[in-house]
Amino acid sequence: MTAEYFMVLGLLGVAFFAVAGALLGYEKNISGFGVVVVATVTALGGGTLRDILLNKPVFWIATPEYLYSTYGAVIATIAFIRYLPRVNNYYFLLVDAVGMALFNIMGIEKALINGSGMVVAITMGITTGIFGGLIRDVICREVPTVMRSEPYASACLAGGAVYAALFSLNVDYIWCILGSFFTTIFLRLGSLHWGWHLTIFRKKDFRDQSD
Repeated sequence: MTAEYFMVLGLLGVAFFAVAGALLGYEKNISGFGVVVVATVTALGGGTLRDILLNKPVFWIATPEYLYSTYGAVIATIAFIRYLPRVNNYYFLLVDAVGMALFNIMGIEKALINGSGMVVAITMGITTGIFGGLIRDVICREVPTVMRSEPYASACLAGGAVYAALFSLNVDYIWCILGSFFTTIFLRLGSLHWGWHLTIFRKKDFRDQSD
């Protein structure tokens, strides 16, 4: 992937995640400055952890344009809410899913550029995609979305698997990106629309067991 494409993906990713953070802050009646904090942490948290783990310069410090994109998205969201106060939860879910899918791709790409193997790259994609949202949910006293039963981190994993499969077939990068992006989006939004759940453990009712 060229530096220009990577930059565009990154700017879009932080913008979408900043919007998601601002919308949740609004829903929780957080103060104006608190909304900015939640949005900024959501937008920058995953990429920051990724760069620390890869021992790379933190992306928003090395390239301040990511900060500009974050703050611009927050200001636009606040203005949108002020003039259209009845904001449907659908907007939050949509922008969160798009941001997660974009950051998943960014994490994979940056790890591959760093010389990591595909398994590490997929793990970095998941980390980048979910960590900002995890911090956001904790700050807002929500059960973290990644801890719930509907696909979230697993949507990133599936998107990463599609990227890896297409990459192994030596197809153009654009198809790797699009395949991963739409797989992640489909699983995340599909789980919310059709009620898909991932259940590994089944709880036992010990009252039904005889002595």
